Amino acid sequence: MRSDKGNSSPGGGATPTSTASSTNPKSVLGRLRRMVSPSKRRLEKTTTGLACPPPVHTSSSGAGRELHRVFAYFDEDGDGKITPEELQRCVRSTGGDISGEEAQVAVRSWDKDGDGALGLEDFQGLMDASEEEKTQELRHAFGMYEAEPGSGCITPTSLKRMLSRLGQSTSIADCKAMIRPFDLNGDGVLSFPEFAVMMR
Repeated sequence: MRSDKGNSSPGGGATPTSTASSTNPKSVLGRLRRMVSPSKRRLEKTTTGLACPPPVHTSSSGAGRELHRVFAYFDEDGDGKITPEELQRCVRSTGGDISGEEAQVAVRSWDKDGDGALGLEDFQGLMDASEEEKTQELRHAFGMYEAEPGSGCITPTSLKRMLSRLGQSTSIADCKAMIRPFDLNGDGVLSFPEFAVMMR
């Protein structure tokens, strides 16, 4: 189901690719967030053996620790700032690819003091904005699979219908089996939070 969403929506988990015209700040930020997310780093490490930022352990303050670890990884010279060049090199080392121009756009968009680099607070703003964009993309994808617009759930029938539109023939039983591992409350359908868990 994950690959089908990637083909049908911007938030469906498709691997981001770089294009010469991809310098819109929102699209650059969204791509950066996906490239440095913990699940992306784990996937790259296990499938390609590429160098990755240090592993992140979740806890009550896990998000703050993750931010500091990722920031420290990108801040190669340890001066407390991430330059466009550092950003580009580190994104590439995690298996992503952004151009020098895209790195400049990302830094310029969030560089509050105008020094041409990102401090920790700037970097946090970049990550937070990109997370919001990711949620909006997930909501768009969820809407494509919803039983009825605004119903708030994906049923086996609505899943089968959407997969059929994408050219994949599945039975209701198959669709129930796809939903079951992510149906956290056992009601037989996927709510948006359950869908978001499935897509991470």
